[in-house]
Amino acid sequence: MYQQVKMKRIQKWGKRLLKLMLCLLVLVLFLEWWLRIPPPAVSDTSAWNKKRTIVGKNHYTLDNNWLRKNKQGLWEAYIEGAPFERGAILGNLAQELIVQQEVYFVAQIKAMIPSNAFLYLLRYMIGFFNRHLDHYIPIEYQQEIYGETHFCSNEFKSIGSNYERILNYHAAHDIGHALSDYAVVGCTAFAGWNNKSTDSSLIIGRNFDFYVGDDFAKDKMVLFIAPEKGYKMASITWGGFMGVVSGMNEKGLTVTLNAAKSGVPSSAKTPISIVARQILQYAKNIQEAYLIAKKFDTFVSESILIGSAEDGQTAIIEKSVDTTALYYSDSSLLICSNHYQSTAFDNDKDNLHNIASTASDYRQRRTLELIQTSGPLNYNSAATILRDRKGIGAVNIGLGNEKAINQLQGHHAVIFKPKQRLMWVSTAPYQLGAFVAYDLNKVFAKQHPPLSSLATDSLMILPDSFIHDSSFNNYQMFRQLKKEINIIIQRGDFSEKTMIIAENIVDLNPYYYQAHELAGRFYQASKYYKKAINAYKNALNLEVATQAERTEIHHNLEACKAENRKLHAK
Repeated sequence: MYQQVKMKRIQKWGKRLLKLMLCLLVLVLFLEWWLRIPPPAVSDTSAWNKKRTIVGKNHYTLDNNWLRKNKQGLWEAYIEGAPFERGAILGNLAQELIVQQEVYFVAQIKAMIPSNAFLYLLRYMIGFFNRHLDHYIPIEYQQEIYGETHFCSNEFKSIGSNYERILNYHAAHDIGHALSDYAVVGCTAFAGWNNKSTDSSLIIGRNFDFYVGDDFAKDKMVLFIAPEKGYKMASITWGGFMGVVSGMNEKGLTVTLNAAKSGVPSSAKTPISIVARQILQYAKNIQEAYLIAKKFDTFVSESILIGSAEDGQTAIIEKSVDTTALYYSDSSLLICSNHYQSTAFDNDKDNLHNIASTASDYRQRRTLELIQTSGPLNYNSAATILRDRKGIGAVNIGLGNEKAINQLQGHHAVIFKPKQRLMWVSTAPYQLGAFVAYDLNKVFAKQHPPLSSLATDSLMILPDSFIHDSSFNNYQMFRQLKKEINIIIQRGDFSEKTMIIAENIVDLNPYYYQAHELAGRFYQASKYYKKAINAYKNALNLEVATQAERTEIHHNLEACKAENRKLHAK
């Protein structure tokens, strides 16, 4: 009798489990259908069947289009034609780069989210968030992106189709700084003209501090585009990315992006890189750029610095989820970090909190200090400012500090002279390598494919001597130990060997609060509370980047004091 009852219970729960599994299967299938983003309609996909010609090592051509790696390590590419054709040709030429960049990108995500189960959940979370992303991207760019996707890796189809993944990657910058919210991407830009420039013409410098791992920043691409419609343009980008974060068009209009404070959005709108691309392709002055920006709804807050040869000056399009404002400087100097400056945001709580609690205002003041010290700007002094690693008053604030203009982690730096159509692009590592010069007048006048690199060697800015300094080697070692000590704390691996790592990490970067904070976390986790207390006190006596970090360090300090009192009370 007992066995019969037991079997009935098993059968009952078996049926319930089966129903649950069927429900989950139906839910998964529904989500796969509902969240799917279909590719755009393209009547002629024959461009996918074209074959590239291998000219030599790291050098390819396809019809009038080409890709080549120059001697400074930058990839140079030129594409032309209709949207789908442009994407298909670049995808063909740069297929290895596109595949490799996705590997680096996904590896960085996995490093931050090691759980496979959570990664699987994240797919649906991002899918839900971006379920209508294609509705907010002009069809031209959908077709261009779709053209590329034929040459993507099939390794990551579990994340989504090739088209869905690459489309979503164009919103990665937005999602990154929206969801991290309070750890905003720390870019810095500045511009000078009239008496702030040695030849009185406009000059612009910017650091793009979007960090997705060191590997991701290795293969930078300078992409020259001659579109079927709109202006010819140059963009600093990477394999698979057709949006714009830094660029200049043939009319001498420049675009650079600086993240601002954003709340967590509920759904996707137009990625800011697509807005920037639209501006670069179709605007020739500040007012036209502003009108284009106003047309788009975005889901993050962003400052878009526009330089214009036609206007002879710069302005910032300050764009939040519900407001678009145009900010002009009242002098011949404009500096942009990660907060708004127009009167439209005078009473904006998020912006005021951002100014008070992050590194944005500090970097802006340090940039102003350097420009005032250096005098009128030229391309060499602009590079010196972009490479600056010190704090206000030239104080040593440690290497890698978010309050520094050069945080030694940026993807690229660029300098523009819009009137002359000149631009300089940094090479690895971290804005410290040579700045390669390009004359867009010559680039777009050349017969393509050219016989040699498009760079103007006579205008190249030499590498920073700091890369040969022992402090730079120490910083590289510090970055490695930083990774190791975080793993040690997670694993609870406390020994004499790991104790040495905690001591060394401070010695390698003694003026950086984070080195002391990391040592403090190690000592706290290993219950060496006196050592932890000293480490946290040392950290708080240095230049801490954000108020949130200072609060956390102080909290940990007080926790260690309490634990230490308990030990002595026994």
